[in-house]
Amino acid sequence: MPISLDLYQTAGVGVVALLLGFLFTRSIPFLKRYCIPAPVSGGLLVSLLTLALHALAGVEINFDGTIKDVCMMLFFTSVGFQSNLRSLRQGGRPLIVMLVLVTVLIAVQNLLSTGIARWMGLSPLVGMAAGSIPMCGGHGTAGGFSPLLEEMGLQGAASITMACATFGLVAGSLIGGPLAERLIRRYRLADESHSTDVIEGMESNTASPDFKEQRSLSEEKNYRGYAKAVFILVLAMALGSCLSALLKRTGITFPTYFGSLICACLIRNLCEGFGKGRDLLGMDKIVSLGNICLSLFLGIAMASLKLWELASLVLPLCVILLAQALVLALYARFVAFPALGRDYDAAVLVSGLCGFGLGATPNAMANMSAVCFKYRYATVPFIIVPIVGAMFVDLINTGMITLFLNLIR
Repeated sequence: MPISLDLYQTAGVGVVALLLGFLFTRSIPFLKRYCIPAPVSGGLLVSLLTLALHALAGVEINFDGTIKDVCMMLFFTSVGFQSNLRSLRQGGRPLIVMLVLVTVLIAVQNLLSTGIARWMGLSPLVGMAAGSIPMCGGHGTAGGFSPLLEEMGLQGAASITMACATFGLVAGSLIGGPLAERLIRRYRLADESHSTDVIEGMESNTASPDFKEQRSLSEEKNYRGYAKAVFILVLAMALGSCLSALLKRTGITFPTYFGSLICACLIRNLCEGFGKGRDLLGMDKIVSLGNICLSLFLGIAMASLKLWELASLVLPLCVILLAQALVLALYARFVAFPALGRDYDAAVLVSGLCGFGLGATPNAMANMSAVCFKYRYATVPFIIVPIVGAMFVDLINTGMITLFLNLIR
């Protein structure tokens, strides 16, 4: 028996999922330790409840996707605004090396997952759903690409990508810290620190990057700033929809948000060319609004999962995901660590690569913080990883996924 929720009811369920997630994150140490986002934990509980209703009473709840799609578009538009190409010069050689490593990793993840899917007699779309979309992309990209995968013929794409992204969050945290620890001990890159100075240095430095800058503003000025950010985001989305319509005529498959992301990126970098990008756009407000939209988007996306659609794919997904975790660990150890210089900074960066290579930027930051807490603070990794994770991974990943989807179509 189907039950359909309208736009407002769907938004309400998403908010309930968020509130539950915040409660769980505060009270369950496991969720905090592995940086599981509140919308994921709360939304997963709601989806488990809908699974129980489906299994026990034959009830299928259908959610309205309108507000979820709007929030997704707003989030990815804000991601475009965070792509500041001038920061490439600030990061120097390690940043360029990290970008190359991430690009190669994304290609490897998609080749591996589609290869295993074909070997097991499955559609390559199943492989894409367990490739860089949920791995390097996390839940945001998983939710963004799942409608496109559904459109291309993969039933239950949202459930598959979200389940894989959740696995990645935990796996990235489990692999990153221990791998860095082994490298540091084996090559004697640093001695354990028992001083609280490590924590003090970490707090002062992680709070200092430009994109996290906080300003003291009056309420009126604060309101104007958020109003301007909303108007800029909406304008970029409108321009992006025009660009998406033009791109559609090429016959190449693009995600729905691609045009908005590119337009936002162009606007940001044109403003940066005049030296007033951050101040003119109000980047802190744009990032905040993007994060709010991401939370609501994920809350609705996770709550609306139809987990029963995963039953026939449990074994293939387990094989692909375990292979992804193993390949990332080998890639980080034998490719990334030597390429980054085989020093202490390289070991810390490797832990960060494992974090957002399977999960998300917060996992990368948590991995690096755990390593630095035990040894000593490393300045370069805490500059590079937020730039790569927040500004460039989604751009590179979106381009690579689009390429692979058009090749396998």
